[in-house]
Amino acid sequence: MRNNIIHPGADQLVYEIREIVEVANRIAKTGIPIIWENIGDPVAKGEKVPQWIKDIIADIVKDDNSSYGYSPTKGLLATREYIAKERNLEGGVQIEPENILFFNGLGDAISTIYNHINPASRVIGPNPAYSTHSSAEAAHAGSRHITYRLDPKNKWYPDLNDLRKKIIDHPEVSAILIVNPDNPTGMVYPPELMKQVVAIAREFDLFMISDEIYSNLVYAGVDYKKLAAVIGDVPGIAMRGISKEFPWPGARCGWLEFYNTARDAKFARYVKTIMDAKMLEVCSTTLPQKALPKVMSDPRYYPYLEGRNAKYKEKSQMAFDIFSKIPQLTINRANGAFYMTVLFNEGVLRDGQSLKPKNQQAAEIIKPLLKTDKLDKQFVYNLLASRGICVVPLSSGFNSDLYGFRSTLLEQDMDKFKEIMNTIAGAVGEYLGS
Repeated sequence: MRNNIIHPGADQLVYEIREIVEVANRIAKTGIPIIWENIGDPVAKGEKVPQWIKDIIADIVKDDNSSYGYSPTKGLLATREYIAKERNLEGGVQIEPENILFFNGLGDAISTIYNHINPASRVIGPNPAYSTHSSAEAAHAGSRHITYRLDPKNKWYPDLNDLRKKIIDHPEVSAILIVNPDNPTGMVYPPELMKQVVAIAREFDLFMISDEIYSNLVYAGVDYKKLAAVIGDVPGIAMRGISKEFPWPGARCGWLEFYNTARDAKFARYVKTIMDAKMLEVCSTTLPQKALPKVMSDPRYYPYLEGRNAKYKEKSQMAFDIFSKIPQLTINRANGAFYMTVLFNEGVLRDGQSLKPKNQQAAEIIKPLLKTDKLDKQFVYNLLASRGICVVPLSSGFNSDLYGFRSTLLEQDMDKFKEIMNTIAGAVGEYLGS
């Protein structure tokens, strides 16, 4: 073309969680059934939306005036009032409905917050990273995402010394991102640790971003606080949604909560930019906004979530018991969300390790892919071709310098889940011994 139309950050747009599906689909065509452990869609893995939630949604759909028109740009006022009231009852910083902005899913919100920050300003995020954040931030800046280390030897908690050093080394950093509960590790930040992160933000005059899409999927006995409870006077943004909770990922319904906007003029102008950008889109989908307060205020809602969380916790312990028997791995229990990360210890992976594919066609499919220098990705391809199990490599899937893989806790049949975990563990043992 006459001009170079390629965005300077185009090469940063990587989403391995779904890209590996293309390889798995090719392998499936060779006759190998695929077990999908790559993506966090509870519905796809067999979780049923309760009938009472379906009934609420159905009743809304029957009302001609309720969900077929536009909503206000910021979102339905009654829904924002409900969220603000519930948020304020939890304690911490208080918000008004005007501090809440709805989006068509958190993917939409994530894209907006990074696309409308000054390109010279950076947001530092965790390593391992959730790729929607890391790719969007890096693509907008046209440079690799800046990260701080989550320590697998310390329950995947952030290395605060590394965070502080990176902020000093990169004066362009303007915000700290946390994902709490974390994806891909299942780690939950203890409130005191969150306060330390907030203190660093205050010290360096930064704002906070907290992705809390899994905030109601925290296991029993785990101490958890949302950002609003610990942020104090630091400006910040929290991100929430219903995709994982109801679960209703197809609704594409998420929202941002803005804290302490009046305390910093630059932050206030940035928030206004996000609001203005949303005006150009008119509004977000009306139906799920209409359903949200009706579902969340129903007395059956939180007991329903407690039941789901109990099952995730049981599977987290089961997976931990299986993988912790392999000395070449580092494994931590998940305390929230529905993922676990299995880490290969340094030096145990090398070129040339292999698993026998189930058929020759599968062997031919992965052969050129094994030329990658990402050693955990080589394992993931071997696992696909030999066992038909699709997991996500840590290095390329989560912008990490560590080697490992993420699997889900979503399989509904407990015996089948145990079988899948044992199959993966057996493949690890065979692979490392090859």
